[in-house]
Amino acid sequence: MKFYPLQFQPILKDRIWGGTKLRTYLNKPISSEITGESWEISTVENDVSVVSNGTFKGKSLNEIIELYPKEILGTRVYEQFGNQFPLLFKYLDAREDLSIQVHPNDELAKKRHNSFGKTEMWYVMQADQEARLIVGFKEKSSKEKYVHHLENKSLLTILDSKKVQKGDVYFLDTGTVHAIGAGTVIAEIQQTSDITYRLYDFDRVDANGNTRELHIDLALDAINYDVVEAEREYEKKENTSNQIATCQYFTTNFIPLDGAMKMSSNNESFRVFMCVDGEFELKFNETNYEYKTGDTVLIPAQTDGYTLLGKANILEIYI
Repeated sequence: MKFYPLQFQPILKDRIWGGTKLRTYLNKPISSEITGESWEISTVENDVSVVSNGTFKGKSLNEIIELYPKEILGTRVYEQFGNQFPLLFKYLDAREDLSIQVHPNDELAKKRHNSFGKTEMWYVMQADQEARLIVGFKEKSSKEKYVHHLENKSLLTILDSKKVQKGDVYFLDTGTVHAIGAGTVIAEIQQTSDITYRLYDFDRVDANGNTRELHIDLALDAINYDVVEAEREYEKKENTSNQIATCQYFTTNFIPLDGAMKMSSNNESFRVFMCVDGEFELKFNETNYEYKTGDTVLIPAQTDGYTLLGKANILEIYI
């Protein structure tokens, strides 16, 4: 079998806080006015990505991993996760503020939901002038203080709000209370998990007048009440993989591509490229694959010896 760069049909999600930038800014095929998320690569149950190009077109990611686990995932990833694809890649458009939420760690998620936890990273692709993110507490808090402010609808007064601009990066350990603010487009990298505890939703109602479910009791033991340092500074050296964040779940690098950059694989892990700005080509086996802003591509671990060409900002992710 000859492996090649894989793209997938986007899995589009309407959200009460979503908008239209995934169409106007990232060229996603949306028809709704409230599309909040494009799941680019996913094996979450009932939301499994389907290949959109080449020999495997029409097959699900789970199907091809079942057939070629080490070749797709890589030897090290296979040893650690078996046939499970361990990451989930998304683009998000927040026309309005997302709910204030928290994700449980692996231990809690396994115990309660038989799931991975949800460590994640945000890269800000676009931000309106006053756009902000909520990340953790302003100062060390406690269950009692948190519950008091939640009951009095003053939770926002103890949470840390950060003004953001294009290129900002935040790495969110499990337990970090957070919310994406209105006016942002985000590239998100996370563990394969859809477990979210919603703490506060600004008393919003949907088209039918219903509020969304909150998970206040579940969240109490999941929250990290300490102050966190989530923002990541990183270098931007051209045609180089500049490390942004690394943890046991994934490593993310920033590649400011201008010209050509040769890449190689060690067969230990797949690679994912998210084009967050510009356009580039990937030349492999005498074939040129073209990508633009908003495209995401999975490079199987056994795909070796290829070149990136063009002018683009690219997130490179592997395990």
